[in-house]
Amino acid sequence: MMHQSLRFIKTALLITATAGFSPSLITSSRCSSSGHSMTKSFHQASSSPHHNHHYPELCVFDLDACFWDQEMYTLSKIPDETNVVKGDLIGRGQGVVGVMSGRSRISLHKGSLVALQAHLDGEFGGMRVCFASSADTPLAEKIGRAALKLLEIVPGTTVWDLVVGRDWNGVDINQIGRQPPLSSNKSATHFPILREKTQIRYDRMLFFDDCQWGDHCGQVERACKETDSGRGPVTVRTPYGLRVEEWNEGLAKYAKRVHE
Repeated sequence: MMHQSLRFIKTALLITATAGFSPSLITSSRCSSSGHSMTKSFHQASSSPHHNHHYPELCVFDLDACFWDQEMYTLSKIPDETNVVKGDLIGRGQGVVGVMSGRSRISLHKGSLVALQAHLDGEFGGMRVCFASSADTPLAEKIGRAALKLLEIVPGTTVWDLVVGRDWNGVDINQIGRQPPLSSNKSATHFPILREKTQIRYDRMLFFDDCQWGDHCGQVERACKETDSGRGPVTVRTPYGLRVEEWNEGLAKYAKRVHE
């Protein structure tokens, strides 16, 4: 009970940190669609008034073999707090560095942890984060969400606390799975839904994907574009998982576009 109370207080403080966001208008965009109806929108700001436009407004991570090292469809057990592995959070103290699903350990790639630690520290202005994953089964989706709620960025702060609790005021806007209205094609479902819910332009997004089961980066680049700029998200392929070098490459590619 004490643990749950402390977690509630911590999440409330994280949410308070983003209370300064204000609404902004949607600009026109185009993206191939599966034809489904998207009726629920997230009516929050597309960026902070203090957003540094050298950085993306939205950073989107694929999960399996990109953000972390496992493929959720190969796992069979939904992890809980009895399945955590403690270790060093690259110099930030001892925390949850792994989560066991049966005999398999789920861990963040180093680039993912470095990126979210810097994001937690406010190094990227008003940038926010979410996930777009085409997890194969409903069980895989549940395992993924459970892992996000357990893996820590710094001691006492989970990925979920930061990405959902702070960035989106407790609203889960992540697009995880391929059950309707989602599909295996992120350019047709995941990204149009994110565009509508977040009200953030495609050309203000940065997307990382391992692309081992299809060229999701290429599909999103070609299909999801703003009509006024003709541009879509900046994308980076991570065939070896998100390493620090791919994270830095993504930031550099986005900054270069800003100056073009």
